[in-house]
Amino acid sequence: MTTLPALLLPPSPGRGVTLIAALLAGLSMMSAAHADIAPVSPAQCADMKARKVITAANPVPCARLSRVSFDYTDFDGATRQGAVVVLDAVAPQVESLFGELLLRSFPLAGARALEDFDGDDQRSMAANNSSAFNGRPMTGGGGWSKHAYGAAIDINPLQNPYVSQAGSSAQEVLPPKGSSYLQRTPAQAGMAEEVVSVFYDHGFLVWGGQWKQPIDYQHFEIGSRGFIVRLASLPRAQARAEFERYVAAYRRCAHPGVPGVPGVPGAPGAPAAATSDGDDDTAEDTTLRDQCAARLRK
Repeated sequence: MTTLPALLLPPSPGRGVTLIAALLAGLSMMSAAHADIAPVSPAQCADMKARKVITAANPVPCARLSRVSFDYTDFDGATRQGAVVVLDAVAPQVESLFGELLLRSFPLAGARALEDFDGDDQRSMAANNSSAFNGRPMTGGGGWSKHAYGAAIDINPLQNPYVSQAGSSAQEVLPPKGSSYLQRTPAQAGMAEEVVSVFYDHGFLVWGGQWKQPIDYQHFEIGSRGFIVRLASLPRAQARAEFERYVAAYRRCAHPGVPGVPGVPGAPGAPAAATSDGDDDTAEDTTLRDQCAARLRK
Protein backbone atom coordinates (compact mmCIF):
# COMPACT_ATOMS: atom_id res chain seq x y z
CA MET A 1 0.00 0.00 0.00
CA THR A 2 1.36 3.42 -0.95
CA THR A 3 0.30 6.45 1.05
CA LEU A 4 0.77 10.14 0.48
CA PRO A 5 2.25 12.24 3.26
CA ALA A 6 -0.43 12.83 5.84
CA LEU A 7 0.07 16.58 5.92
CA LEU A 8 0.62 19.02 3.03
CA LEU A 9 0.88 22.60 4.19
CA PRO A 10 -0.33 25.19 1.66
CA PRO A 11 2.02 27.96 0.53
CA SER A 12 1.06 31.57 -0.03
CA PRO A 13 -1.46 32.33 -2.82
CA GLY A 14 1.27 33.57 -5.14
CA ARG A 15 2.78 30.12 -5.29
CA GLY A 16 -0.34 28.29 -6.53
CA VAL A 17 1.18 27.14 -9.82
CA THR A 18 4.32 25.99 -8.05
CA LEU A 19 2.21 24.05 -5.54
CA ILE A 20 0.28 22.28 -8.30
CA ALA A 21 3.50 21.34 -10.08
CA ALA A 22 5.02 20.09 -6.84
CA LEU A 23 1.93 18.05 -6.02
CA LEU A 24 1.86 16.49 -9.48
CA ALA A 25 5.54 15.61 -9.19
CA GLY A 26 4.95 14.20 -5.73
CA LEU A 27 1.98 12.14 -6.88
CA SER A 28 4.03 10.73 -9.74
CA MET A 29 6.86 9.80 -7.41
CA MET A 30 4.59 8.27 -4.79
CA SER A 31 2.55 6.30 -7.32
CA ALA A 32 5.75 4.66 -8.52
CA ALA A 33 7.06 4.09 -5.00
CA HIS A 34 6.83 0.79 -3.21
CA ALA A 35 5.50 0.76 0.34
CA ASP A 36 3.92 -2.04 2.30
CA ILE A 37 2.98 -3.11 5.82
CA ALA A 38 2.94 -6.78 6.78
CA PRO A 39 2.87 -8.65 10.09
CA VAL A 40 6.14 -10.27 11.10
CA SER A 41 5.68 -13.84 9.89
CA PRO A 42 6.56 -16.95 11.93
CA ALA A 43 9.54 -17.54 9.64
CA GLN A 44 10.75 -13.97 10.10
CA CYS A 45 10.25 -14.25 13.85
CA ALA A 46 12.32 -17.44 13.93
CA ASP A 47 15.08 -15.66 12.02
CA MET A 48 14.95 -12.71 14.41
CA LYS A 49 15.33 -15.10 17.35
CA ALA A 50 18.18 -16.98 15.68
CA ARG A 51 19.98 -13.71 14.99
CA LYS A 52 19.49 -12.36 18.54
CA VAL A 53 17.17 -9.53 17.53
CA ILE A 54 14.41 -10.75 19.85
CA THR A 55 14.17 -13.18 22.76
CA ALA A 56 11.35 -14.67 24.81
CA ALA A 57 12.04 -11.99 27.44
CA ASN A 58 11.37 -9.10 25.04
CA PRO A 59 8.56 -6.79 26.24
CA VAL A 60 6.78 -7.01 22.85
CA PRO A 61 6.34 -10.35 21.05
CA CYS A 62 6.62 -10.92 17.31
CA ALA A 63 2.83 -11.10 17.11
CA ARG A 64 2.67 -7.34 17.82
CA LEU A 65 5.33 -6.33 15.31
CA SER A 66 4.92 -5.20 11.70
CA ARG A 67 7.47 -4.95 8.93
CA VAL A 68 7.20 -1.68 6.99
CA SER A 69 8.84 -1.78 3.55
CA PHE A 70 9.42 1.42 1.61
CA ASP A 71 11.47 3.18 -1.04
CA TYR A 72 14.02 5.80 -0.06
CA THR A 73 16.56 8.09 -1.72
CA ASP A 74 20.22 7.33 -1.06
CA PHE A 75 23.06 9.86 -0.90
CA ASP A 76 23.70 9.48 -4.63
CA GLY A 77 20.08 10.31 -5.46
CA ALA A 78 19.18 6.74 -6.41
CA THR A 79 15.97 5.10 -5.21
CA ARG A 80 16.50 2.07 -2.98
CA GLN A 81 14.28 -0.28 -1.04
CA GLY A 82 14.42 -0.54 2.73
CA ALA A 83 12.46 -1.88 5.67
CA VAL A 84 12.03 -1.37 9.39
CA VAL A 85 10.18 -3.39 12.02
CA VAL A 86 7.91 -1.46 14.40
CA LEU A 87 5.04 -1.89 16.84
CA ASP A 88 1.90 -2.66 14.83
CA ALA A 89 0.01 0.32 16.27
CA VAL A 90 2.44 2.82 14.74
CA ALA A 91 3.09 1.05 11.43
CA PRO A 92 0.70 3.11 9.23
CA GLN A 93 2.24 6.36 10.44
CA VAL A 94 5.75 4.97 9.90
CA GLU A 95 4.84 4.00 6.34
CA SER A 96 3.58 7.53 5.72
CA LEU A 97 6.64 9.04 7.43
CA PHE A 98 9.09 7.29 5.11
CA GLY A 99 6.88 8.21 2.16
CA GLU A 100 7.30 11.85 3.09
CA LEU A 101 11.07 11.47 3.46
CA LEU A 102 11.10 10.07 -0.08
CA LEU A 103 8.96 12.94 -1.35
CA ARG A 104 11.41 15.41 0.20
CA SER A 105 14.41 13.50 -1.25
CA PHE A 106 15.84 13.27 2.26
CA PRO A 107 18.73 10.80 1.89
CA LEU A 108 19.20 7.62 3.88
CA ALA A 109 22.41 5.62 3.69
CA GLY A 110 20.55 2.35 4.24
CA ALA A 111 17.53 0.83 5.97
CA ARG A 112 17.99 -2.83 6.81
CA ALA A 113 16.41 -4.88 9.57
CA LEU A 114 18.67 -5.72 12.51
CA GLU A 115 18.75 -9.39 11.50
CA ASP A 116 21.38 -8.37 8.95
CA PHE A 117 23.58 -7.31 11.87
CA ASP A 118 22.74 -10.15 14.28
CA GLY A 119 21.06 -7.61 16.54
CA ASP A 120 24.37 -5.76 17.03
CA ASP A 121 23.53 -2.06 17.29
CA GLN A 122 27.20 -1.09 17.03
CA ARG A 123 27.54 -2.85 13.68
CA SER A 124 24.32 -1.30 12.44
CA MET A 125 25.53 2.18 13.37
CA ALA A 126 28.94 1.57 11.80
CA ALA A 127 27.13 0.74 8.55
CA ASN A 128 25.17 4.02 8.82
CA ASN A 129 21.99 1.97 8.88
CA SER A 130 18.59 3.47 9.71
CA SER A 131 16.59 1.05 11.83
CA ALA A 132 13.80 0.62 14.36
CA PHE A 133 13.06 -2.57 16.32
CA ASN A 134 15.87 -4.23 18.25
CA GLY A 135 15.24 -6.22 21.42
CA ARG A 136 18.10 -4.70 23.36
CA PRO A 137 18.66 -2.74 26.57
CA MET A 138 19.19 1.01 26.54
CA THR A 139 22.64 2.20 25.58
CA GLY A 140 24.40 2.66 28.90
CA GLY A 141 22.01 0.29 30.70
CA GLY A 142 18.88 0.95 32.72
CA GLY A 143 16.20 -1.28 31.24
CA TRP A 144 14.73 -2.02 27.84
CA SER A 145 15.38 0.40 25.02
CA LYS A 146 12.31 1.95 23.36
CA HIS A 147 13.58 0.08 20.29
CA ALA A 148 12.66 -3.17 22.07
CA TYR A 149 9.02 -2.03 21.85
CA GLY A 150 9.26 -1.06 18.18
CA ALA A 151 8.49 2.53 19.20
CA ALA A 152 11.75 4.24 18.21
CA ILE A 153 13.57 4.92 14.95
CA ASP A 154 17.24 5.78 14.35
CA ILE A 155 18.23 7.52 11.12
CA ASN A 156 21.66 7.96 9.51
CA PRO A 157 23.80 7.27 12.62
CA LEU A 158 26.94 8.61 10.93
CA GLN A 159 25.42 12.03 10.24
CA ASN A 160 23.50 11.88 13.55
CA PRO A 161 25.77 10.33 16.17
CA TYR A 162 25.09 9.35 19.77
CA VAL A 163 27.20 11.57 22.06
CA SER A 164 27.78 10.95 25.76
CA GLN A 165 30.03 12.63 28.30
CA ALA A 166 29.18 11.83 31.89
CA GLY A 167 31.12 13.82 34.48
CA SER A 168 34.85 13.93 33.82
CA SER A 169 34.85 10.87 31.57
CA ALA A 170 36.02 11.12 27.99
CA GLN A 171 33.43 11.93 25.36
CA GLU A 172 31.95 8.87 23.66
CA VAL A 173 30.72 9.18 20.08
CA LEU A 174 28.86 6.33 18.37
CA PRO A 175 29.62 5.48 15.68
CA PRO A 176 33.15 6.87 16.21
CA LYS A 177 33.28 8.27 12.66
CA GLY A 178 30.28 10.39 13.62
CA SER A 179 32.75 12.76 15.28
CA SER A 180 32.96 14.50 11.91
CA TYR A 181 29.33 15.57 12.35
CA LEU A 182 29.36 17.00 15.86
CA GLN A 183 29.22 20.51 14.39
CA ARG A 184 25.52 20.76 13.54
CA THR A 185 25.56 23.98 11.55
CA PRO A 186 25.49 24.52 8.70
CA ALA A 187 23.22 21.55 8.09
CA GLN A 188 24.60 18.73 5.97
CA ALA A 189 22.70 16.16 3.92
CA GLY A 190 21.12 13.46 6.05
CA MET A 191 21.14 15.40 9.31
CA ALA A 192 18.05 14.80 11.44
CA GLU A 193 17.41 18.51 12.04
CA GLU A 194 16.00 18.71 8.52
CA VAL A 195 13.18 16.26 9.27
CA VAL A 196 12.31 16.68 12.95
CA SER A 197 8.93 18.10 11.94
CA VAL A 198 8.23 15.10 9.70
CA PHE A 199 8.76 12.73 12.61
CA TYR A 200 6.66 14.91 14.92
CA ASP A 201 3.81 15.01 12.39
CA HIS A 202 3.74 11.21 12.49
CA GLY A 203 3.71 10.85 16.26
CA PHE A 204 7.42 10.55 17.07
CA LEU A 205 7.39 13.50 19.46
CA VAL A 206 10.72 12.88 21.19
CA TRP A 207 14.00 13.67 19.43
CA GLY A 208 17.24 12.67 21.12
CA GLY A 209 19.00 15.65 19.57
CA GLN A 210 17.27 17.83 22.17
CA TRP A 211 18.54 15.83 25.13
CA LYS A 212 21.34 17.18 27.29
CA GLN A 213 23.02 13.92 28.35
CA PRO A 214 23.37 11.84 26.32
CA ILE A 215 22.62 13.59 23.02
CA ASP A 216 21.29 11.12 20.46
CA TYR A 217 20.84 12.94 17.16
CA GLN A 218 19.77 9.81 15.28
CA HIS A 219 17.00 8.83 17.69
CA PHE A 220 13.24 9.49 17.56
CA GLU A 221 10.65 7.86 19.83
CA ILE A 222 6.92 8.29 20.29
CA GLY A 223 6.76 9.23 23.97
CA SER A 224 7.08 7.97 27.51
CA ARG A 225 7.64 4.37 28.49
CA GLY A 226 4.23 4.34 30.15
CA PHE A 227 2.49 5.38 26.93
CA ILE A 228 4.44 2.83 24.90
CA VAL A 229 3.68 0.04 27.37
CA ARG A 230 0.00 1.00 27.21
CA LEU A 231 -0.05 0.77 23.40
CA ALA A 232 1.68 -2.60 23.55
CA SER A 233 -0.84 -3.89 26.10
CA LEU A 234 -3.97 -2.82 24.21
CA PRO A 235 -5.52 -4.92 21.43
CA ARG A 236 -4.02 -4.01 18.05
CA ALA A 237 -7.00 -2.05 16.70
CA GLN A 238 -7.51 -0.15 19.93
CA ALA A 239 -3.81 0.68 20.20
CA ARG A 240 -3.74 1.94 16.63
CA ALA A 241 -6.80 4.14 17.22
CA GLU A 242 -5.22 5.62 20.35
CA PHE A 243 -1.99 6.39 18.53
CA GLU A 244 -3.88 8.02 15.66
CA ARG A 245 -5.67 10.28 18.17
CA TYR A 246 -2.27 11.15 19.63
CA VAL A 247 -0.97 12.14 16.18
CA ALA A 248 -4.10 14.15 15.39
CA ALA A 249 -3.85 16.08 18.66
CA TYR A 250 -0.29 17.12 17.86
CA ARG A 251 -1.21 18.24 14.35
CA ARG A 252 -4.14 20.32 15.58
CA CYS A 253 -1.78 22.10 17.94
CA ALA A 254 1.21 22.53 15.62
CA HIS A 255 -0.73 23.44 12.46
CA PRO A 256 -3.77 25.47 13.58
CA GLY A 257 -6.08 26.46 10.76
CA VAL A 258 -4.38 24.30 8.12
CA PRO A 259 -6.87 22.56 5.79
CA GLY A 260 -6.74 18.80 6.05
CA VAL A 261 -5.61 18.71 9.65
CA PRO A 262 -8.30 16.95 11.71
CA GLY A 263 -9.88 18.76 14.62
CA VAL A 264 -10.96 22.27 15.49
CA PRO A 265 -8.33 25.00 14.91
CA GLY A 266 -7.35 27.07 17.90
CA ALA A 267 -8.37 24.54 20.54
CA PRO A 268 -8.31 25.94 24.09
CA GLY A 269 -4.86 25.79 25.60
CA ALA A 270 -3.03 25.47 22.29
CA PRO A 271 -0.04 27.78 21.80
CA ALA A 272 -0.73 30.75 19.57
CA ALA A 273 -0.04 30.26 15.89
CA ALA A 274 3.00 31.95 14.39
CA THR A 275 2.41 34.93 12.15
CA SER A 276 3.88 35.23 8.68
CA ASP A 277 4.55 38.10 6.30
CA GLY A 278 3.01 36.04 3.50
CA ASP A 279 6.30 34.69 2.15
CA ASP A 280 6.16 30.91 2.21
CA ASP A 281 9.94 30.77 2.43
CA THR A 282 9.60 31.97 6.03
CA ALA A 283 11.48 29.70 8.45
CA GLU A 284 9.42 27.02 10.13
CA ASP A 285 8.06 27.96 13.55
CA THR A 286 10.04 25.44 15.54
CA THR A 287 9.02 27.11 18.81
CA LEU A 288 5.37 26.25 18.24
CA ARG A 289 6.34 22.78 17.03
CA ASP A 290 8.41 22.06 20.13
CA GLN A 291 5.82 23.55 22.50
CA CYS A 292 3.14 21.30 21.05
CA ALA A 293 5.35 18.22 21.20
CA ALA A 294 6.27 18.92 24.82
CA ARG A 295 2.66 19.55 25.83
CA LEU A 296 1.09 16.62 24.01
CA ARG A 297 3.63 13.84 24.29
CA LYS A 298 2.52 11.15 26.71
